[in-house]
Amino acid sequence: MELKISSRSQGDCAVVAVRGEIDLYTAPQLQSGLVNALEDGARRLVVDMSRVEFCDSTGMSVLLSVMKRARAKEGDLELVAPKPAVRKILEVTGLDAVFTVEDSTDVLPEAAESSATP
Repeated sequence: MELKISSRSQGDCAVVAVRGEIDLYTAPQLQSGLVNALEDGARRLVVDMSRVEFCDSTGMSVLLSVMKRARAKEGDLELVAPKPAVRKILEVTGLDAVFTVEDSTDVLPEAAESSATP
């Protein structure tokens, strides 16, 4: 399954919507999308995980490294609405205590600009 990433930004916040599976093959695409949002001026990355079916340790590693990058810029990375399978990985690894994890997409900020990458 391929990975689709779209992002929209407002000020220093970028909402990055991810759809598909995050694994060894798609993790570099995720990293590129998140790093691009940071380089475009976002300090706060809000990652909409509501349409991610699977995320392996490679994907978790990407999320951690980008979170560290964001925090180095006095920002942060938040995960929104992970499906039960992804949430279980977060809980088993203890990463649910590292990331800010919101249960619902209701917390997603409204944003003005958007861009999509296949």
